[in-house]
Amino acid sequence: MRPRSLALASALAVLPLTVVSLGVTTAQAAPIPNASASRVALPNTVTPAVARSQKVGDVAAAQDISVSVSLKLRNTADLDRFLTAVSKPGSPEFGQYLTPEQFNARYGPTQASVDQVRSYLTAQGLSVSSVSANRQVVNAHGSAEQIAKAFGTHESSYVDPQQNRTFFSNDAAASVPASLADVVQGVSGLNNHTVRTSRIAKPNASTPHATPSGFGPAQYNGAYNLNKVGTDGTGVTVALWEFDGYKSANLQTYDTQFGLSGPAVTTVSVDGANYDSKPGGGQGEVELDSEIVRGVAPKATQLVYEAPNSDQGEIDMAAKIVADNRVSVISISWGSCEPDTTPSSMTAVDNSFKQAAAQGISIFSASGDDGSRDCTRSTSGSSVKAVDFPASSPHQTGVGGTNLKVTTGNAYSSESAWSTAGGGVSTQFSKPSWQTGTGVTGTMRTVPDVSSNADPASGFAIYTQGSSSAGWQVYGGTSAAAPLWSGYAALFNQKAKAAGKAVLGEANPKLYALANGTSYGTTFHDVTSGANQDFSTKTGYDQVTGWGTPVADALTTALLGDTTPPPSGGCTATQLLGNAGFETGTAAPWTASSGVIDNGTGQAAHSGSWKAWLDGYGSAHTDTLSQTVSIPAGCKATFSFWVHIDTAETGSTAYDKLTVQAGSTTLATYSNVNAATGYVQKSFDLSAFAGQTVTIKFTGVEDSSLKTSFVIDDTALSIS
Repeated sequence: MRPRSLALASALAVLPLTVVSLGVTTAQAAPIPNASASRVALPNTVTPAVARSQKVGDVAAAQDISVSVSLKLRNTADLDRFLTAVSKPGSPEFGQYLTPEQFNARYGPTQASVDQVRSYLTAQGLSVSSVSANRQVVNAHGSAEQIAKAFGTHESSYVDPQQNRTFFSNDAAASVPASLADVVQGVSGLNNHTVRTSRIAKPNASTPHATPSGFGPAQYNGAYNLNKVGTDGTGVTVALWEFDGYKSANLQTYDTQFGLSGPAVTTVSVDGANYDSKPGGGQGEVELDSEIVRGVAPKATQLVYEAPNSDQGEIDMAAKIVADNRVSVISISWGSCEPDTTPSSMTAVDNSFKQAAAQGISIFSASGDDGSRDCTRSTSGSSVKAVDFPASSPHQTGVGGTNLKVTTGNAYSSESAWSTAGGGVSTQFSKPSWQTGTGVTGTMRTVPDVSSNADPASGFAIYTQGSSSAGWQVYGGTSAAAPLWSGYAALFNQKAKAAGKAVLGEANPKLYALANGTSYGTTFHDVTSGANQDFSTKTGYDQVTGWGTPVADALTTALLGDTTPPPSGGCTATQLLGNAGFETGTAAPWTASSGVIDNGTGQAAHSGSWKAWLDGYGSAHTDTLSQTVSIPAGCKATFSFWVHIDTAETGSTAYDKLTVQAGSTTLATYSNVNAATGYVQKSFDLSAFAGQTVTIKFTGVEDSSLKTSFVIDDTALSIS
């Protein structure tokens, strides 16, 4: 063994960049091509707009550019398995959602990976401004010259002829040193072309009115039986995903008009964005979203997440919402057409959506207002069949649009497809396993999944800001359909909690299962009239209205009948310890002495790179490692770990000792006498602690001479 220092720290080696020195002040020199043996190209990091735009020059070398470096998730095969199991009724893991800490421990990038990326960026002269709490995003900024050096690319100015605007972009795929290839997913911010637009539509450009017209809560709640669910959203929190701001007074006017009351809306800033003091052109979108959610679930708490309208802003908002873990529903009414959005940025957002699904967060996204030609108002143009992102992500529910008619008594009358409701086939995402049924074809993800009223001709009464003053307007668009479904999810989650059952979580696996079952005709309104440009409605699923619109009370009953109680008090097989293999690179949720969590070469890990190394100093020293867990009542519980003991002591006297405890009970004591080559697994029955909260603790005590190392890895506290 080599001696250990109390200040032991891991050294992270970073390969130097093999690019020429730029040495220019007015423009960037060309970097060495990505094909260099020491660098690896990052696919899908060039905006598609470059291929259809005219290059007009170089970006000034000194121009400051902000980027988001997205890190890869770990154990992705097991993550996919878990996401299927946690959303499948009858599965042992159904409804057993993870905390952000548990997700990070199992699937998130490790702290070591973050440190490696941070060290590399800093070495290239970039300033690291932030790291997302889920460790999936490292944000940095620097001059265009430094960016070009760091990512082996070149920044140029372009003119987009379709949109008649100038933007900057990297000319070719970004690259990173080969040492980072297994860590870095992609880089966003190398272009500023893609912006998100609201999915809102008005019947005309009329000025605001003094009194409301269009559907109010009584109409849409009555038509979809939302008023028969029996809940009001109490205790449920909904995130609104926004790139603009709102006026609280406008929201209050809406509430007063319709006799609604609930918790005040709160803004959560992302990357310093807060538009509320001076909202821009998207104000109507934000207020529409809030007012529809309020109309469906008046007592739900609303958090308005506001981010810069950029790839980086969208990625950071997704990461922040899931890391905050304050909500069980996300409503999204902004998007961009897939062919005009940088693919690596979509992947980064979708990775956070995977985390949302693992944590039991439902997401509903507007499918777009340009039919099956979602790029009509952007670069690719109206000739291209395209769908909207993030509605095309397979880890959220895409919401299409209809024209709804109600009776004089506010009951459902009839429905047809809105002719410009977004829908079609993704070119980015493969068809997920749950997307099956009559009308579902092909190998790629299709959109939408469900729908609700969106045609501005049957629009909603919204109080918002007009060109000069606030007033009542009639708004439609799938921007209205997404918050309606989000409000429904809030109603459902309240009812599920009261029944002791799991929240809705990722909705699609459950919705498709019901739609393919015998209850379809009673839980959905199957919309079979109308079309968008390329697809027609049909019986069952179609790429205009999905499975149709909700019959909310029957849908709730069917979903609750397909759920099982959450884990409290149950014994569904699972593993309780967080960061069980220490691969996050930090102790949490363990509590450990300084230097115990280690990835150095002095002692090998049992698996992965990290382990817990207690003692090994050759002087009087005590190290501890502990974690507190709650074991559900009535469960069989087994605690196990792998241990390697390495010593310089000789003979049969126990000088240095490792004590393993569960609460005040000593499970075992090991010493230098137990030293051996390699790891040995130890296992203990902790069923006697069922129904209790217990602290698992390792204590390593070393005497004043001759070192002994106690190395722990791959722990588990499994219940069944």
